[in-house]
Amino acid sequence: MSAKPKRLMQQLLQLRQQAQLMEQQHLSLWQALPASQQASARNLLHYLSLRQHDIRSVQQELSALGLSSLGVLEPHVLDKLNTVIFAVAHLTGQAVPDVAEPPVTRGEGHQLLKSNADRLLGVQPEQRQVRIMVTMPPEGANNPHLLRDLLKSGMDIMRINCAHDTPADWLAMISNLQTAIQETGRPCLVQADLAGPKLRTGSLASSGRVLKIKPRRNVFGQVIAPAQVWLTPLDAAEPAPDKHQFTLPISAQLLAHAQEGDRLLLSDTRADEIELVMLSRHGQSWLAETSRTTYIEPHTPVSLWRRHTLILRGNVGEVPDIILPIVLNTGDTLVLTRADIAGENAALAPDGTVVEPAHIHCSLASAFEQVTAGQRVWLDDGKIGGVIQNCTNDTMQVRITHAAADGSKLKAEKGINFPDTVFHLPALTDKDKSDLSLLLPHIDLVALSFLRNSKDIEELHEFLRQQGQAETGMILKIENRQAFQQLPHILFSSMQYPPFGVMVARGDLAVEMGFDRLSEVQEEILWLCEAAHVPVIWATQILEGMAKKGAPSRAEVSDAAMSIRAECAMLNKGPHIVETVRFLAGIIGRMESHYFKRRATLRKLSVASTALSEAE
Repeated sequence: MSAKPKRLMQQLLQLRQQAQLMEQQHLSLWQALPASQQASARNLLHYLSLRQHDIRSVQQELSALGLSSLGVLEPHVLDKLNTVIFAVAHLTGQAVPDVAEPPVTRGEGHQLLKSNADRLLGVQPEQRQVRIMVTMPPEGANNPHLLRDLLKSGMDIMRINCAHDTPADWLAMISNLQTAIQETGRPCLVQADLAGPKLRTGSLASSGRVLKIKPRRNVFGQVIAPAQVWLTPLDAAEPAPDKHQFTLPISAQLLAHAQEGDRLLLSDTRADEIELVMLSRHGQSWLAETSRTTYIEPHTPVSLWRRHTLILRGNVGEVPDIILPIVLNTGDTLVLTRADIAGENAALAPDGTVVEPAHIHCSLASAFEQVTAGQRVWLDDGKIGGVIQNCTNDTMQVRITHAAADGSKLKAEKGINFPDTVFHLPALTDKDKSDLSLLLPHIDLVALSFLRNSKDIEELHEFLRQQGQAETGMILKIENRQAFQQLPHILFSSMQYPPFGVMVARGDLAVEMGFDRLSEVQEEILWLCEAAHVPVIWATQILEGMAKKGAPSRAEVSDAAMSIRAECAMLNKGPHIVETVRFLAGIIGRMESHYFKRRATLRKLSVASTALSEAE
């Protein structure tokens, strides 16, 4: 026998021995866990041991022998090593080494992951294995039909984002879901995403108040549909029946005297005479229309005319603020302020030189104490990047190093990331505790945002225990560099408090780790979680273009197909979310007939049975 097979066997035995040694070195860690979690913890230790080595040469030699190359062993590491060692021994005529008893066999590893997913995320749907989670838009609070349509389309988990909307909205969403469940007979869980330590941009200063009303025009500028204007009483406003209508508050007395066909006349900000024709009364409000583009300020005088007779005079009420974004170019300076003052664009002298740089509030006060000069900052999911030039207790001066060629627009409530900064602050805030106290009786899952280490998990579980809800499922959102680097510790710590799962929050994670590393990082999270038999939620920007615009890009469809690697895929809100849920459910169902995780299954292909006959 050549030395090559002997060396291969020695390498395999050494890998197995080192995996067992790591298990023994951490005996106290896994034995302190609940009995239901010990096998998974041991398997994770074996996997961590194996991944400390570069075994590509071993894989190549195994493949050359026609054997499994250890490419898919996460759920059952020791069992897979045993199988390959046994096969190499028989194929090369070597003595069969002693068998090490694995904590989980191949079938048991898959079953552990499935049972953990079922316990946490609910029993998998009939037509697919991957659940679909949907973030609730504000309409979920006042539109029961939306919840019913989402359930029929395939939603399995409703996600409430506690960083948005109000507690009353959240409870209304849950109530509407319960009604929809009764109507459709489809089960659905509820997850509450905690806001966590808020790290976002503050408000922007108003540039004035004006309502722009414009009709639809073709490419030649010709009006093809007049603008519909919802005229509603100043002090008792009624919501417009169509979100595409323009809302204009008007004196209630004037509206009460109006009749169909009357004309409402006013002068806009350009001193143009504008006429709105009254179409129909709806309660105390009126629907009117105009074929002119107009700009209306608050308190503009209006007059109601019937043919050539003046009926009544009145005034316009308040109209929306005009909030212009801050426009930033590479080389610009942006000042982040600790004080919650409205952000503004840079002040320019007549010759265009900057008198005062642009500024905007950073919502996390402790950032000003922990960020240092030279560290990077990213804004709005990585669309704008910069480097801290100097930092005081009150301000951070940022030199913009990354922006669009024609300038990037920064708006209020956009995320801020400091990938080089190690923050020392709890993930569970006072607001989170208040929100949880309200929601816990009504939810099945709680997602912890911006966690950084195992202490954050312990604090969340302790709060759940104090509230008498220790069995509530925990979702650990991996969305920053610290959490990713601490992931093994986070998994071991979480095993003390099942059920739990991991959310791969790819948006913030890409910014924190670098977009060039996102594919690698998300793979590593999937591997570690599969080795620990922990269910994963695949999140951020799945079919986002379709949810917002109604049509997906080719890249989005390919990305959506990747969600079969996880136990749940999360969709964000958008006006086309119902169709997007249905579309994703179809993709997942079809892809699962080809793959389970990363293992190809050779199902019957229609093209295989017709290709030869059609070629003849």
